[in-house]
Formats: sequence, C-alpha cells, structure tokens
Amino acid sequence: MSKTKVAILGATGAVGQRFVQLLENHPWFDVIALTGSNRSVGQKYGDVCNWILPGHIPDYASEVTVIPSDSDFEARLVFSALPTHHARDLEPALAKKGYAICSNASACRTWDDVPILIPEVNADHTRLIDVQKKQRNWSGFIVTNPNCTSTGLTIAFRALHDAFKIQRAFIVSMQALSGAGYPGVPSLDIIDNVIPYIGGEEEKVESEPLKMLGIFNGETITPAIMTFSAHTNRVAVIDSHLVVSSVEFAQAVSPEEAKQVLRDFKAPEIAAGLPSAPQPAIVIRDEADRPQPRRDRYEGKGMASVVGRLRSDPIFHIKFANLAHNTIRGAAGGAILNGELLKAEGRL
Repeated sequence: MSKTKVAILGATGAVGQRFVQLLENHPWFDVIALTGSNRSVGQKYGDVCNWILPGHIPDYASEVTVIPSDSDFEARLVFSALPTHHARDLEPALAKKGYAICSNASACRTWDDVPILIPEVNADHTRLIDVQKKQRNWSGFIVTNPNCTSTGLTIAFRALHDAFKIQRAFIVSMQALSGAGYPGVPSLDIIDNVIPYIGGEEEKVESEPLKMLGIFNGETITPAIMTFSAHTNRVAVIDSHLVVSSVEFAQAVSPEEAKQVLRDFKAPEIAAGLPSAPQPAIVIRDEADRPQPRRDRYEGKGMASVVGRLRSDPIFHIKFANLAHNTIRGAAGGAILNGELLKAEGRL
C-alpha cells in the first residue's frame, strides 16, 4: 500500500505536537507539511516549537519549514489541530478545494452533514460524506472526532446501548490539564483546587454521543433517543480524563451482565484492523480503585477506553468509571484513526 501524503494544521500546539509524534513512521501516512501561526511561518519546526511532550521532536519534523494553514498542499489528507475560531472558516475552505479534513476542532461537529466519527462506534457514518459533498458542492470533505471527554465514554456506551438500550445517564468528568492546551490553566488556579466549570464541555458531553450513537438514514443522522446530564470539572492531572457515570436502561441490568457485554465488545471488522486501533477497544479493570490516570492512561498505546468500578446503582441500574487519554484517543490519535478508516474505505 502506497503511503498517503498528509499535512498537519496547527502543528506547534499541544494537539498538533501529538499529531507530529504519533505520525512518526506511520505505516500508511507520510507527513509532508506542517503549519503554524504567523509567529512560526518561515522557520524550522524544531526552532519554533516549544515541545511539551516526553522525549524530543521527531527527526522527520525538526527541519521542516512551517507554512501558513491556508497554503495549497501536495497532501490529500489534512489533520487539523486548529483552534475552533480558526477552523470555522479555514476547514470548509480547504474542503471546498478538495482536501479531506480530519479535524479535532469543534467548529463543524454540530453541522447536520458532518459526521462525528469513532471507528469502533459508528464507522458507517462515513456515508454522510457523500451527502456533505453533494449538498455543499465540495470535492473534499470534513469529518471530526468528538470532544475528548465524550470519546472513551461513547465507546463504552456503544456496547451497553446495543445490548440494553440506554435511557438516561448522569455523567461527571474529572478532566486533565492538557485538555486546556498550552499554557493551559494558570498554576495558582489549579494547584490545591478543582475548577467545576469548563466552557462548552457539558453541552458537548450531553449532545455528541447522541449523534454518534444515532442512525444514518440515507440523508442525515437520526440521533439516539436518550438523555444525559453532565458535570465537567478541571483537575490537577496532566493527561487523561476520568469520567464516572450512572446509567439507566430499558430493562434491569446487573453489573455482571454489563461487564460481560463490555468485555465481549468487538469493533466492526474494518475498524478493528486499522493500524492505530487498540486491541481490545475496551479494557476492563476489576480492581476496586481503577482506572487511574497515572496507571492506566497508556492502555492500548493510549487508544483504549478503560472501564472499572462497575457496580449497581441505587437510583439507576449501574455505575462505573471510564478513563481515556485525552490528547491521544480523545484528540490526535482519534483523528488519525479516522484517517485510517477513510483510507481503508478508499475515500482518499
């Protein structure tokens, strides 16, 4: 299989750096362009990138000259780590030019003809791309990955909803600092503290899974019928969001039944064979005090949804804790997996 040439938009930021890191020696993709702000354009990536990840800047990227995000690329596939306010105009402009956009930004997620993709959850929603291109008269297209808090949770909800039909869920997140980007939350705000507000997060957690768990009806996505109530909080953890949920189903469900369904979950065949796909997609921890960010964030190379503390709930049916790495599974890694799905389907 010949490699697909790709560009990374916003490559110097926190999520952009994850793209650079995860695409090093990728078997299907070859990074040929890195973009950045006016401050970085025209300079070597290694000279202008304030690298915040463990290790060093990959050699392949260090000597690349940073170019503007509205450039014309030789690449077919574009991974976007742009801030939402820049993505809102630029991503549609690039799609109109013919680029395939895998975006981490939230700018287009609510559009009826833009799929929010998790390959293990709703790989068939790529069929919405054909509707999008026809309606907008684009030769390219946009797909997005979900909000980083919704990602691991929705993988677990996919398995549970298919088996038992989720009706309602009460969701509380404890979200890592890296989710705020760099430089993120000031130290005097977060040390010895929990911040019980993250702008826009609760709305995303309450709505995005409904679209992903919905059904493509040939023209658009019919959202799943269920109700979520979310509280989102910023905590002093570097990476990985821990989310606790109480869930009610259409029928009584025991913890043992729910755990077996999660343990047996299989991704669709086309998704399971992708290079970045974790095996298994859902990891079950049986210890009373797991999952924990520091101990479990790299399950499946940071791509797994980790579930633990699964037990009966006195108000709903079950409750459990879920962990996912927010900048890998919930951001750059998720978008790369989407790009792999598009390539496997022949859409690139």
